[in-house]
Amino acid sequence: MAASGADLKSLMFLGCVAAAGLGLNLLCLAVYLSCLCCCRKDEEEESKKPNSCCVTWSAVAAGLITCVAVGVGFYGNSETNDGVYQLTYSLYNANHTLGGVDSLVTGTMGNMKSSLHQHLARLDEIFATRGDYVQTLQFMQQMADNVIKQLLGLPDWEEAKVDLASIADQTASIEYYRWFTYLLLLILDLIICLLACLGLAKQSRWLLTTMMVFGVLTLVLSWTSLGADLATAVGTSDFCVSPDKYVMSQTKGIISADIVHYYIYCNQTLSNPFQQPLTIFQRSLTTMQIQIQGLLQFAVPLFPTAERDLLGIQHLLNSSEASLHQLTALLDCRGLNKDYLDAMVGVCYDGVEGVLYLCLFSILAACAFTVMLCAIPRAWRQIACRERDYDDIDEEDPFNPRARRIGSQNPNHTNMHSFCSYSSSMGSQNSLHPPAPAVSNAPMSDYMNQTALFGGNPRYENVPLIGRGSPPPSYSPSMRATYLSMTEEQSRHFGNDFQA
Repeated sequence: MAASGADLKSLMFLGCVAAAGLGLNLLCLAVYLSCLCCCRKDEEEESKKPNSCCVTWSAVAAGLITCVAVGVGFYGNSETNDGVYQLTYSLYNANHTLGGVDSLVTGTMGNMKSSLHQHLARLDEIFATRGDYVQTLQFMQQMADNVIKQLLGLPDWEEAKVDLASIADQTASIEYYRWFTYLLLLILDLIICLLACLGLAKQSRWLLTTMMVFGVLTLVLSWTSLGADLATAVGTSDFCVSPDKYVMSQTKGIISADIVHYYIYCNQTLSNPFQQPLTIFQRSLTTMQIQIQGLLQFAVPLFPTAERDLLGIQHLLNSSEASLHQLTALLDCRGLNKDYLDAMVGVCYDGVEGVLYLCLFSILAACAFTVMLCAIPRAWRQIACRERDYDDIDEEDPFNPRARRIGSQNPNHTNMHSFCSYSSSMGSQNSLHPPAPAVSNAPMSDYMNQTALFGGNPRYENVPLIGRGSPPPSYSPSMRATYLSMTEEQSRHFGNDFQA
Protein backbone atom coordinates (compact mmCIF):
# COMPACT_ATOMS: atom_id res chain seq x y z
CA MET A 1 0.00 0.00 0.00
CA ALA A 2 2.87 2.36 0.77
CA ALA A 3 4.47 1.65 -2.59
CA SER A 4 1.21 2.23 -4.41
CA GLY A 5 0.77 5.50 -2.51
CA ALA A 6 4.28 6.57 -3.53
CA ASP A 7 3.56 5.65 -7.15
CA LEU A 8 0.34 7.66 -7.04
CA LYS A 9 2.21 10.66 -5.69
CA SER A 10 4.84 10.38 -8.42
CA LEU A 11 2.13 10.22 -11.10
CA MET A 12 0.44 13.27 -9.61
CA PHE A 13 3.79 15.04 -9.61
CA LEU A 14 4.19 14.33 -13.32
CA GLY A 15 0.73 15.77 -13.93
CA CYS A 16 1.72 18.88 -11.99
CA VAL A 17 4.90 19.17 -14.06
CA ALA A 18 2.85 19.10 -17.27
CA ALA A 19 0.48 21.72 -15.83
CA ALA A 20 3.46 23.89 -14.88
CA GLY A 21 4.84 23.55 -18.41
CA LEU A 22 1.50 24.64 -19.84
CA GLY A 23 1.39 27.64 -17.52
CA LEU A 24 4.94 28.64 -18.42
CA ASN A 25 4.20 28.28 -22.12
CA LEU A 26 1.07 30.44 -21.89
CA LEU A 27 2.96 33.00 -19.79
CA CYS A 28 5.70 33.26 -22.40
CA LEU A 29 3.12 33.72 -25.13
CA ALA A 30 1.36 36.40 -23.11
CA VAL A 31 4.63 38.26 -22.55
CA TYR A 32 5.49 38.01 -26.24
CA LEU A 33 2.09 39.31 -27.32
CA SER A 34 2.30 42.13 -24.77
CA CYS A 35 5.70 43.17 -26.07
CA LEU A 36 4.43 42.97 -29.63
CA CYS A 37 1.48 45.21 -28.84
CA CYS A 38 3.34 47.72 -26.67
CA CYS A 39 6.62 48.02 -28.54
CA ARG A 40 5.19 49.08 -31.92
CA LYS A 41 7.61 50.04 -34.63
CA ASP A 42 7.08 52.53 -37.41
CA GLU A 43 4.90 51.47 -40.30
CA GLU A 44 7.86 51.64 -42.67
CA GLU A 45 9.78 49.19 -40.53
CA GLU A 46 6.75 46.95 -40.23
CA SER A 47 6.44 46.66 -43.98
CA LYS A 48 10.06 45.73 -44.59
CA LYS A 49 10.87 42.46 -46.27
CA PRO A 50 12.84 40.85 -43.41
CA ASN A 51 9.73 40.87 -41.19
CA SER A 52 7.68 39.21 -43.94
CA CYS A 53 10.39 36.61 -44.34
CA CYS A 54 10.37 36.03 -40.59
CA VAL A 55 6.64 35.37 -40.64
CA THR A 56 6.97 33.15 -43.70
CA TRP A 57 9.75 31.06 -42.26
CA SER A 58 7.91 30.81 -38.94
CA ALA A 59 4.84 29.50 -40.76
CA VAL A 60 6.96 27.04 -42.72
CA ALA A 61 8.68 25.83 -39.54
CA ALA A 62 5.34 25.45 -37.74
CA GLY A 63 3.91 23.50 -40.68
CA LEU A 64 6.89 21.16 -40.90
CA ILE A 65 6.99 20.53 -37.16
CA THR A 66 3.24 19.85 -37.17
CA CYS A 67 3.59 17.35 -40.02
CA VAL A 68 6.41 15.57 -38.19
CA ALA A 69 4.41 15.61 -34.96
CA VAL A 70 1.32 14.17 -36.65
CA GLY A 71 3.40 11.41 -38.25
CA VAL A 72 5.00 10.55 -34.91
CA GLY A 73 1.58 10.67 -33.27
CA PHE A 74 0.03 8.27 -35.77
CA TYR A 75 2.89 5.82 -35.28
CA GLY A 76 2.75 6.08 -31.49
CA ASN A 77 -1.02 5.71 -31.44
CA SER A 78 -0.80 2.61 -33.63
CA GLU A 79 1.98 1.07 -31.52
CA THR A 80 0.08 1.69 -28.30
CA ASN A 81 -3.05 0.17 -29.79
CA ASP A 82 -1.07 -2.88 -30.93
CA GLY A 83 0.40 -3.35 -27.48
CA VAL A 84 -2.96 -3.07 -25.72
CA TYR A 85 -4.55 -5.39 -28.29
CA GLN A 86 -1.84 -7.96 -27.60
CA LEU A 87 -2.50 -7.62 -23.88
CA THR A 88 -6.26 -8.09 -24.23
CA TYR A 89 -5.78 -10.98 -26.67
CA SER A 90 -3.50 -12.75 -24.18
CA LEU A 91 -5.96 -12.10 -21.36
CA TYR A 92 -8.79 -13.57 -23.41
CA ASN A 93 -6.66 -16.61 -24.26
CA ALA A 94 -5.76 -17.13 -20.61
CA ASN A 95 -9.41 -16.68 -19.67
CA HIS A 96 -10.37 -19.31 -22.25
CA THR A 97 -7.77 -21.71 -20.85
CA LEU A 98 -8.89 -21.25 -17.28
CA GLY A 99 -12.52 -21.51 -18.36
CA GLY A 100 -11.73 -24.79 -20.12
CA VAL A 101 -10.05 -26.15 -16.99
CA ASP A 102 -13.01 -25.17 -14.86
CA SER A 103 -15.45 -26.70 -17.34
CA LEU A 104 -13.55 -30.00 -17.49
CA VAL A 105 -13.27 -30.27 -13.72
CA THR A 106 -16.93 -29.43 -13.19
CA GLY A 107 -18.08 -31.87 -15.89
CA THR A 108 -15.94 -34.74 -14.61
CA MET A 109 -17.05 -34.23 -11.03
CA GLY A 110 -20.69 -34.12 -12.14
CA ASN A 111 -20.33 -37.39 -14.03
CA MET A 112 -18.68 -39.07 -11.07
CA LYS A 113 -21.24 -37.85 -8.56
CA SER A 114 -24.46 -38.32 -10.48
CA SER A 115 -24.19 -40.62 -13.51
CA LEU A 116 -21.69 -43.10 -12.05
CA HIS A 117 -23.53 -43.21 -8.76
CA GLN A 118 -26.81 -44.04 -10.51
CA HIS A 119 -25.24 -46.85 -12.53
CA LEU A 120 -23.58 -48.32 -9.45
CA ALA A 121 -26.83 -48.18 -7.46
CA ARG A 122 -28.72 -50.17 -10.14
CA LEU A 123 -25.88 -52.67 -10.47
CA ASP A 124 -25.85 -53.11 -6.73
CA GLU A 125 -29.47 -54.22 -6.89
CA ILE A 126 -28.76 -56.54 -9.80
CA PHE A 127 -25.70 -58.11 -8.17
CA ALA A 128 -27.33 -58.39 -4.74
CA THR A 129 -26.93 -62.18 -4.76
CA ARG A 130 -23.24 -62.06 -5.65
CA GLY A 131 -21.14 -60.67 -2.85
CA ASP A 132 -17.91 -60.54 -4.89
CA TYR A 133 -19.57 -58.41 -7.55
CA VAL A 134 -21.00 -56.12 -4.90
CA GLN A 135 -17.51 -55.68 -3.41
CA THR A 136 -16.23 -54.78 -6.87
CA LEU A 137 -18.92 -52.14 -7.16
CA GLN A 138 -17.98 -50.74 -3.76
CA PHE A 139 -14.35 -50.62 -4.78
CA MET A 140 -15.29 -48.67 -7.92
CA GLN A 141 -17.28 -46.25 -5.76
CA GLN A 142 -14.17 -45.68 -3.65
CA MET A 143 -12.16 -45.01 -6.80
CA ALA A 144 -14.77 -42.52 -7.96
CA ASP A 145 -14.68 -40.74 -4.61
CA ASN A 146 -10.92 -40.63 -4.87
CA VAL A 147 -11.17 -38.97 -8.30
CA ILE A 148 -13.60 -36.40 -6.93
CA LYS A 149 -11.23 -35.71 -4.05
CA GLN A 150 -8.32 -35.08 -6.40
CA LEU A 151 -10.43 -32.78 -8.54
CA LEU A 152 -11.49 -30.83 -5.49
CA GLY A 153 -7.81 -30.39 -4.65
CA LEU A 154 -7.27 -28.41 -7.82
CA PRO A 155 -7.45 -24.61 -7.45
CA ASP A 156 -10.77 -22.92 -8.09
CA TRP A 157 -10.20 -21.01 -11.33
CA GLU A 158 -13.65 -19.47 -11.45
CA GLU A 159 -12.72 -16.27 -9.61
CA ALA A 160 -9.48 -15.78 -11.53
CA LYS A 161 -11.30 -16.42 -14.81
CA VAL A 162 -13.89 -13.73 -14.06
CA ASP A 163 -11.19 -11.23 -13.06
CA LEU A 164 -9.27 -11.77 -16.30
CA ALA A 165 -12.38 -11.36 -18.41
CA SER A 166 -13.40 -8.15 -16.66
CA ILE A 167 -9.88 -6.73 -16.90
CA ALA A 168 -9.75 -7.52 -20.62
CA ASP A 169 -13.15 -5.96 -21.26
CA GLN A 170 -12.34 -2.77 -19.36
CA THR A 171 -8.94 -2.48 -21.01
CA ALA A 172 -10.39 -2.92 -24.50
CA SER A 173 -13.09 -0.33 -23.84
CA ILE A 174 -10.63 2.24 -22.46
CA GLU A 175 -8.21 1.62 -25.31
CA TYR A 176 -10.90 2.18 -27.93
CA TYR A 177 -11.80 5.59 -26.53
CA ARG A 178 -8.13 6.50 -26.08
CA TRP A 179 -7.27 5.53 -29.65
CA PHE A 180 -10.26 7.40 -31.08
CA THR A 181 -9.50 10.52 -28.99
CA TYR A 182 -5.90 10.65 -30.17
CA LEU A 183 -7.02 10.13 -33.74
CA LEU A 184 -9.32 13.16 -33.48
CA LEU A 185 -6.53 15.18 -31.84
CA LEU A 186 -4.11 14.33 -34.65
CA ILE A 187 -6.63 15.28 -37.32
CA LEU A 188 -7.47 18.50 -35.44
CA ASP A 189 -3.80 19.51 -35.24
CA LEU A 190 -3.33 18.90 -38.94
CA ILE A 191 -6.48 20.83 -39.91
CA ILE A 192 -5.60 23.81 -37.72
CA CYS A 193 -2.10 23.98 -39.16
CA LEU A 194 -3.38 23.80 -42.74
CA LEU A 195 -6.04 26.45 -42.12
CA ALA A 196 -3.48 28.72 -40.45
CA CYS A 197 -1.18 28.41 -43.46
CA LEU A 198 -4.16 29.10 -45.72
CA GLY A 199 -5.00 32.21 -43.70
CA LEU A 200 -1.41 33.44 -44.03
CA ALA A 201 -1.45 32.81 -47.77
CA LYS A 202 -4.86 34.47 -48.30
CA GLN A 203 -4.09 37.18 -45.71
CA SER A 204 -7.47 36.54 -44.09
CA ARG A 205 -7.61 38.29 -40.73
CA TRP A 206 -10.73 36.53 -39.48
CA LEU A 207 -9.33 33.11 -40.39
CA LEU A 208 -6.05 33.89 -38.61
CA THR A 209 -7.93 35.06 -35.54
CA THR A 210 -10.05 31.90 -35.48
CA MET A 211 -7.02 29.68 -35.92
CA MET A 212 -5.24 31.52 -33.13
CA VAL A 213 -8.09 30.68 -30.74
CA PHE A 214 -8.06 27.04 -31.85
CA GLY A 215 -4.26 27.05 -31.61
CA VAL A 216 -4.44 28.02 -27.93
CA LEU A 217 -7.01 25.27 -27.34
CA THR A 218 -4.82 22.70 -29.11
CA LEU A 219 -1.82 23.88 -27.12
CA VAL A 220 -3.71 23.17 -23.90
CA LEU A 221 -4.74 19.74 -25.22
CA SER A 222 -1.14 18.96 -26.19
CA TRP A 223 0.19 19.70 -22.71
CA THR A 224 -2.69 17.77 -21.13
CA SER A 225 -1.98 14.73 -23.30
CA LEU A 226 1.71 15.06 -22.46
CA GLY A 227 0.94 14.88 -18.73
CA ALA A 228 -1.32 11.86 -19.20
CA ASP A 229 1.22 10.09 -21.43
CA LEU A 230 4.08 10.75 -19.02
CA ALA A 231 2.07 9.41 -16.09
CA THR A 232 1.08 6.33 -18.12
CA ALA A 233 4.63 5.70 -19.31
CA VAL A 234 6.12 6.01 -15.81
CA GLY A 235 3.42 3.87 -14.21
CA THR A 236 3.73 1.17 -16.87
CA SER A 237 7.52 1.25 -16.60
CA ASP A 238 7.31 0.73 -12.85
CA PHE A 239 5.08 -2.27 -13.48
CA CYS A 240 7.41 -3.64 -16.16
CA VAL A 241 10.41 -3.51 -13.82
CA SER A 242 9.00 -6.41 -11.79
CA PRO A 243 5.70 -7.68 -13.20
CA ASP A 244 6.13 -11.03 -11.45
CA LYS A 245 5.84 -9.48 -8.00
CA TYR A 246 2.74 -7.59 -9.06
CA VAL A 247 1.06 -10.76 -10.35
CA MET A 248 2.01 -12.63 -7.17
CA SER A 249 0.51 -9.89 -5.02
CA GLN A 250 -2.70 -9.74 -7.06
CA THR A 251 -3.26 -13.52 -6.95
CA LYS A 252 -2.45 -13.86 -3.27
CA GLY A 253 -5.33 -15.55 -1.46
CA ILE A 254 -6.85 -16.82 -4.72
CA ILE A 255 -4.20 -19.21 -6.04
CA SER A 256 -1.28 -20.69 -4.12
CA ALA A 257 2.14 -19.13 -4.63
CA ASP A 258 3.77 -22.30 -6.00
CA ILE A 259 1.15 -22.58 -8.75
CA VAL A 260 1.61 -18.91 -9.75
CA HIS A 261 5.38 -19.36 -9.68
CA TYR A 262 5.02 -22.44 -11.87
CA TYR A 263 3.09 -20.56 -14.53
CA ILE A 264 5.22 -17.40 -14.45
CA TYR A 265 8.60 -19.07 -14.88
CA CYS A 266 7.70 -22.45 -16.41
CA ASN A 267 11.14 -24.02 -16.06
CA GLN A 268 11.90 -27.66 -16.61
CA THR A 269 13.46 -27.76 -13.18
CA LEU A 270 10.19 -26.77 -11.54
CA SER A 271 7.91 -29.58 -10.49
CA ASN A 272 4.37 -29.59 -11.75
CA PRO A 273 2.08 -28.92 -8.76
CA PHE A 274 -0.71 -30.83 -10.53
CA GLN A 275 1.35 -33.93 -11.21
CA GLN A 276 0.27 -35.89 -8.14
CA PRO A 277 -3.51 -35.31 -8.38
CA LEU A 278 -3.48 -35.95 -12.12
CA THR A 279 -1.52 -39.18 -11.60
CA ILE A 280 -3.97 -40.40 -8.96
CA PHE A 281 -6.81 -39.46 -11.28
CA GLN A 282 -5.28 -41.50 -14.09
CA ARG A 283 -4.64 -44.56 -11.88
CA SER A 284 -8.14 -44.49 -10.46
CA LEU A 285 -9.67 -44.38 -13.94
CA THR A 286 -7.44 -47.23 -15.09
CA THR A 287 -8.41 -49.37 -12.10
CA MET A 288 -12.10 -48.71 -12.67
CA GLN A 289 -11.80 -49.59 -16.36
CA ILE A 290 -10.13 -52.91 -15.44
CA GLN A 291 -12.95 -53.70 -13.03
CA ILE A 292 -15.60 -52.90 -15.65
CA GLN A 293 -13.88 -55.11 -18.19
CA GLY A 294 -13.96 -58.00 -15.71
CA LEU A 295 -17.63 -57.49 -14.94
CA LEU A 296 -18.49 -57.32 -18.65
CA GLN A 297 -16.64 -60.57 -19.20
CA PHE A 298 -17.88 -62.59 -16.24
CA ALA A 299 -21.05 -60.95 -14.88
CA VAL A 300 -22.99 -60.26 -18.07
CA PRO A 301 -23.48 -63.96 -18.92
CA LEU A 302 -25.02 -64.41 -15.49
CA PHE A 303 -26.85 -61.10 -15.30
CA PRO A 304 -27.76 -59.94 -18.80
CA THR A 305 -29.69 -56.93 -17.46
CA ALA A 306 -26.44 -55.54 -16.02
CA GLU A 307 -24.88 -55.06 -19.46
CA ARG A 308 -26.57 -51.72 -20.11
CA ASP A 309 -25.31 -50.13 -16.88
CA LEU A 310 -21.84 -51.63 -17.28
CA LEU A 311 -21.56 -50.20 -20.82
CA GLY A 312 -22.79 -46.86 -19.50
CA ILE A 313 -20.05 -46.87 -16.83
CA GLN A 314 -17.46 -47.80 -19.47
CA HIS A 315 -18.54 -44.93 -21.70
CA LEU A 316 -18.41 -42.56 -18.73
CA LEU A 317 -14.88 -43.70 -17.83
CA ASN A 318 -13.71 -43.27 -21.43
CA SER A 319 -15.07 -39.71 -21.56
CA SER A 320 -13.46 -38.99 -18.17
CA GLU A 321 -10.13 -40.22 -19.51
CA ALA A 322 -10.44 -37.91 -22.51
CA SER A 323 -11.23 -35.04 -20.14
CA LEU A 324 -8.16 -36.00 -18.12
CA HIS A 325 -5.90 -35.68 -21.17
CA GLN A 326 -7.40 -32.28 -22.04
CA LEU A 327 -7.08 -31.16 -18.44
CA THR A 328 -3.45 -32.21 -18.38
CA ALA A 329 -2.73 -30.19 -21.51
CA LEU A 330 -4.56 -27.11 -20.24
CA LEU A 331 -2.88 -27.22 -16.84
CA ASP A 332 0.56 -27.40 -18.44
CA CYS A 333 2.52 -24.22 -17.83
CA ARG A 334 3.51 -23.62 -21.46
CA GLY A 335 0.12 -22.34 -22.60
CA LEU A 336 -0.50 -19.85 -19.81
CA ASN A 337 3.17 -18.86 -19.70
CA LYS A 338 3.04 -17.97 -23.40
CA ASP A 339 -0.04 -15.84 -22.79
CA TYR A 340 1.71 -14.16 -19.87
CA LEU A 341 4.85 -13.39 -21.87
CA ASP A 342 2.81 -12.09 -24.83
CA ALA A 343 0.90 -9.79 -22.51
CA MET A 344 4.11 -8.48 -20.96
CA VAL A 345 5.65 -7.89 -24.41
CA GLY A 346 2.54 -6.02 -25.52
CA VAL A 347 2.53 -3.81 -22.44
CA CYS A 348 6.22 -3.30 -21.74
CA TYR A 349 7.52 -3.02 -25.30
CA ASP A 350 4.89 -1.98 -27.82
CA GLY A 351 2.73 -0.19 -25.29
CA VAL A 352 5.50 1.77 -23.57
CA GLU A 353 7.17 2.55 -26.91
CA GLY A 354 3.90 3.87 -28.32
CA VAL A 355 3.26 6.01 -25.24
CA LEU A 356 6.76 7.50 -25.49
CA TYR A 357 6.13 8.37 -29.13
CA LEU A 358 2.88 10.01 -28.06
CA CYS A 359 4.86 12.05 -25.53
CA LEU A 360 7.16 13.15 -28.35
CA PHE A 361 4.12 14.04 -30.43
CA SER A 362 2.73 16.21 -27.64
CA ILE A 363 6.05 18.04 -27.26
CA LEU A 364 6.39 18.65 -31.01
CA ALA A 365 2.77 19.77 -31.29
CA ALA A 366 3.25 22.21 -28.40
CA CYS A 367 6.37 23.64 -30.08
CA ALA A 368 4.65 23.90 -33.47
CA PHE A 369 1.60 25.71 -32.14
CA THR A 370 3.79 27.99 -30.02
CA VAL A 371 5.64 29.05 -33.16
CA MET A 372 2.35 29.46 -35.01
CA LEU A 373 0.86 31.56 -32.23
CA CYS A 374 3.94 33.78 -32.35
CA ALA A 375 3.75 34.19 -36.14
CA ILE A 376 0.02 34.87 -36.50
CA PRO A 377 -0.03 38.22 -34.60
CA ARG A 378 2.88 39.56 -36.66
CA ALA A 379 1.14 38.51 -39.87
CA TRP A 380 -2.07 40.09 -38.62
CA ARG A 381 -0.27 43.40 -38.00
CA GLN A 382 1.40 43.31 -41.40
CA ILE A 383 -1.99 42.83 -43.06
CA ALA A 384 -3.38 45.77 -41.06
CA CYS A 385 -0.41 48.02 -41.97
CA ARG A 386 -0.73 47.11 -45.64
CA GLU A 387 -4.41 48.03 -45.57
CA ARG A 388 -3.56 51.37 -43.96
CA ASP A 389 -1.02 52.02 -46.71
CA TYR A 390 -3.73 51.48 -49.29
CA ASP A 391 -6.05 53.80 -47.41
CA ASP A 392 -3.44 56.60 -47.50
CA ILE A 393 -3.27 56.57 -51.34
CA ASP A 394 -5.50 59.07 -53.17
CA GLU A 395 -8.44 57.22 -54.62
CA GLU A 396 -8.64 59.77 -57.48
CA ASP A 397 -5.16 58.83 -58.63
CA PRO A 398 -5.53 56.89 -61.90
CA PHE A 399 -2.38 54.89 -61.09
CA ASN A 400 -3.83 53.60 -57.80
CA PRO A 401 -4.71 49.90 -58.17
CA ARG A 402 -7.48 50.33 -55.67
CA ALA A 403 -9.02 53.13 -57.71
CA ARG A 404 -8.87 50.92 -60.77
CA ARG A 405 -10.71 48.19 -58.92
CA ILE A 406 -13.33 50.67 -57.78
CA GLY A 407 -13.72 51.99 -61.30
CA SER A 408 -14.15 48.54 -62.72
CA GLN A 409 -16.69 47.63 -60.07
CA ASN A 410 -18.61 50.96 -60.48
CA PRO A 411 -19.29 51.70 -64.16
CA ASN A 412 -21.10 54.96 -63.27
CA HIS A 413 -17.90 56.41 -61.90
CA THR A 414 -16.46 59.36 -63.84
CA ASN A 415 -14.42 58.14 -66.79
CA MET A 416 -10.84 59.31 -66.51
CA HIS A 417 -8.55 59.43 -69.48
CA SER A 418 -5.42 57.50 -68.80
CA PHE A 419 -2.81 55.67 -70.72
CA CYS A 420 -4.64 52.40 -70.30
CA SER A 421 -7.98 53.78 -71.42
CA TYR A 422 -6.41 55.47 -74.40
CA SER A 423 -4.46 52.43 -75.44
CA SER A 424 -7.58 50.29 -75.13
CA SER A 425 -9.48 52.74 -77.30
CA MET A 426 -6.76 52.56 -79.92
CA GLY A 427 -7.36 48.87 -80.30
CA SER A 428 -10.01 49.49 -82.98
CA GLN A 429 -9.00 52.08 -85.59
CA ASN A 430 -12.34 52.00 -87.39
CA SER A 431 -14.19 53.08 -84.25
CA LEU A 432 -11.73 55.86 -83.43
CA HIS A 433 -13.36 59.28 -83.50
CA PRO A 434 -11.04 61.87 -81.94
CA PRO A 435 -12.79 64.92 -80.61
CA ALA A 436 -12.90 67.86 -83.00
CA PRO A 437 -10.73 70.77 -81.83
CA ALA A 438 -12.68 73.78 -80.74
CA VAL A 439 -12.18 76.96 -82.77
CA SER A 440 -11.10 79.65 -80.42
CA ASN A 441 -11.94 83.33 -81.03
CA ALA A 442 -9.77 84.37 -78.18
CA PRO A 443 -6.94 86.81 -78.69
CA MET A 444 -3.53 85.66 -79.81
CA SER A 445 -2.08 85.96 -76.36
CA ASP A 446 -4.76 83.70 -74.89
CA TYR A 447 -4.25 81.17 -77.62
CA MET A 448 -0.50 81.15 -77.15
CA ASN A 449 -1.05 80.68 -73.48
CA GLN A 450 -3.15 77.67 -74.30
CA THR A 451 -0.53 76.30 -76.67
CA ALA A 452 2.12 76.94 -74.08
CA LEU A 453 -0.05 75.18 -71.62
CA PHE A 454 -0.34 72.22 -73.97
CA GLY A 455 3.26 72.08 -75.03
CA GLY A 456 5.69 73.31 -72.45
CA ASN A 457 4.07 73.55 -69.07
CA PRO A 458 4.30 70.20 -67.23
CA ARG A 459 1.21 70.91 -65.15
CA TYR A 460 -1.50 69.65 -67.45
CA GLU A 461 -3.53 67.35 -65.26
CA ASN A 462 -6.81 68.74 -66.58
CA VAL A 463 -5.82 68.52 -70.26
CA PRO A 464 -6.96 65.43 -72.18
CA LEU A 465 -4.18 62.95 -72.79
CA ILE A 466 -4.85 62.97 -76.56
CA GLY A 467 -3.14 66.33 -76.82
CA ARG A 468 0.11 65.27 -75.27
CA GLY A 469 3.15 65.02 -77.39
CA SER A 470 4.52 61.58 -76.53
CA PRO A 471 2.64 58.30 -76.58
CA PRO A 472 2.64 55.95 -73.59
CA PRO A 473 5.51 53.46 -73.58
CA SER A 474 3.07 50.55 -73.72
CA TYR A 475 1.92 51.29 -77.29
CA SER A 476 2.47 48.74 -80.01
CA PRO A 477 4.17 49.89 -83.30
CA SER A 478 0.88 49.96 -85.22
CA MET A 479 -0.81 51.94 -82.49
CA ARG A 480 2.16 54.38 -82.37
CA ALA A 481 1.96 55.00 -86.12
CA THR A 482 -1.77 55.64 -85.92
CA TYR A 483 -1.24 57.99 -82.99
CA LEU A 484 1.48 60.00 -84.85
CA SER A 485 -0.67 60.36 -88.00
CA MET A 486 -3.55 61.65 -85.94
CA THR A 487 -1.25 64.09 -84.13
CA GLU A 488 0.12 65.49 -87.43
CA GLU A 489 -3.40 65.87 -88.85
CA GLN A 490 -4.47 67.74 -85.76
CA SER A 491 -1.40 70.02 -85.95
CA ARG A 492 -2.15 70.90 -89.57
CA HIS A 493 -5.74 71.66 -88.66
CA PHE A 494 -4.60 73.99 -85.87
CA GLY A 495 -2.13 75.69 -88.29
CA ASN A 496 -4.83 76.41 -90.87
CA ASP A 497 -7.07 77.88 -88.20
CA PHE A 498 -4.24 80.00 -86.96
CA GLN A 499 -3.45 81.39 -90.46
CA ALA A 500 -7.12 82.11 -91.05
